Amino acid sequence: MRYAISGATIIAQAPCRADLAGGTIDLWPLYLFHPGALTLNFAVNILTTCRITPLRGREMILRSLDTGREQHFASFEQLRARLLQFFAPKEGLLIETDSESPAGAGISGSSSLMIATTAALGRFTDRHLTLEQMRVIAQNVEAQVISVPTGCQDYYPALYGGVSAIHLDADGIHREAVPVAAEEIESRFVLAYTGAPRQSGINNWEVFKAHINGDKHVFRNFERIAEIARTMHQALVRGDWNEVARLLRDEWKLRRTNAPGITTTLIDSLISVANKNGGLAAKACGAGGGGCVIFLVEKGAASRVATAIGDNGGRVLPLQVARDGLRVTFI
Repeated sequence: MRYAISGATIIAQAPCRADLAGGTIDLWPLYLFHPGALTLNFAVNILTTCRITPLRGREMILRSLDTGREQHFASFEQLRARLLQFFAPKEGLLIETDSESPAGAGISGSSSLMIATTAALGRFTDRHLTLEQMRVIAQNVEAQVISVPTGCQDYYPALYGGVSAIHLDADGIHREAVPVAAEEIESRFVLAYTGAPRQSGINNWEVFKAHINGDKHVFRNFERIAEIARTMHQALVRGDWNEVARLLRDEWKLRRTNAPGITTTLIDSLISVANKNGGLAAKACGAGGGGCVIFLVEKGAASRVATAIGDNGGRVLPLQVARDGLRVTFI
């Protein structure tokens, strides 16, 4: 269908991420109870895209290319989309979104798309937003959409790319680039999708409630998880991959005891088969319960591990570190 276009098209793209340590503790206010908390992750070149084309008149069209859904609204007043309500565009538009991430993969596809859409709508409505302002808007609106607290870590790889240490301090959140070569990450990690979509908010919410309700076991686990993340940060900086592997194993062992359903039979099976083919450590991405698993492997073993995972029910995804974060262009 052809539409009457009234100006330049805005295209915003942002990468997804794989998390290494310190997840869930990035939910406010959990990190305030664990001084020195941080999370570690790296951006992967699995992209989400938001494309906005201005239209003559007031009609608003929302089209999701990866899910095949489309909605039409005669005017802004009919909209119920939270992010559009926040930006309140005054003219008609066509918003097309797309995600290369499998559904419910645990690699922050929804958060990445929130960043891309926030950036595109900011440009469309002539807002001059800093990256941190985009993060706050995207995180808060996503919480409104899923009706549970959202963590902050997922938005930083989308904004900056690369490898990140996200420091969770009383005076705010501070992102630090970790000086590890992207090629090192790419040669030592394998990313696989289990084919079982999950909703991160559910697992995270159960853990969040247990922590706030004073569950001493969960509190102690998060004390240790925060310590692991700090120690892994230093190991990454030193290039001590044996230490990174040990810490990744410890983090997963602790995390899987936080709440039922964080691991699955297939996840356990894939980790076992990877270990027999050169895998050193692994953990579920995001909140677990399905989605993706990240595997740290011996140098030179990535292809062998990937083949074994594919032969045993996993779907190996391309793993390339996204050197850049958010990109906005006009055509």
